[in-house]
Amino acid sequence: MQVSTPEPTELKISAVIITYNEEKIIRKTLSRLSWCDEIIIVDSHSTDKTVAICKEFGCDVYTRTFDGYGSQKQFAISRATNDWVLCLDADEIPTEELVQEIRSIRPDTAYAGFSFPMNLVFLDKEFRHGKESGRYFTRLFNRQKGGVTGDRVHESFRIEGQVKKLEHTILHYSYTSIHQCIEKLNRYSALSAEIAYGKGKHKSALAVFMGLPFNFFKYYLLERNCLNGMKGFYWSVFSAYYHFMKYVKLNELNQRRIIPISDTAYA
Repeated sequence: MQVSTPEPTELKISAVIITYNEEKIIRKTLSRLSWCDEIIIVDSHSTDKTVAICKEFGCDVYTRTFDGYGSQKQFAISRATNDWVLCLDADEIPTEELVQEIRSIRPDTAYAGFSFPMNLVFLDKEFRHGKESGRYFTRLFNRQKGGVTGDRVHESFRIEGQVKKLEHTILHYSYTSIHQCIEKLNRYSALSAEIAYGKGKHKSALAVFMGLPFNFFKYYLLERNCLNGMKGFYWSVFSAYYHFMKYVKLNELNQRRIIPISDTAYA
């Protein structure tokens, strides 16, 4: 009598994360991923304890010079041994409820990917209001049916097939201190300015002058960050400042007519 082999009840999932100096958050992220079949880390020459912490969790760690978010993530995905990939940023932490929801997905699912609602956690406060919270992002997908775009910044996932929205939340611990916030804004604004410069764009003096008040009004009132308390006010100020820095850096590149030298570090 032949004994049939039971069908697996859970997806075999590879978690992939790109890192650079993430020692303050990576342990918390990895602690929520122990159920994954494997964890792939692609690190951009961190100078803190990021790599050591990842090895403590048994991650497969690769080192690669950063050349853009899209290409870095695609390299990480290529190192996975499973078709199903959970591609997270180092500061994106799934809630326990979301983990259980993911683990309930059957291997014979007809969907090509799954998206989750994401809430911003800014200076230890979870935002319940504003554009930065409640938006859905694709993070789990079958890599045979899609992947990440090649954009250097603001990359996204392109999936061929149906993507199902899950109910539970992933928390984005994007900024844990004012110092980190300013550093990130500086890097992101530089990358965005370089991309705009490469496309031949420029900003008028009026756009630079009006950028701060207009964007603060948009973030604080139109996007309802005023409902997130004082941290919502901080967020709106920093977000408006990001656009101001991007405009100024873009015009600086245009004035100098130089080829920008990209940073190899990011966060």
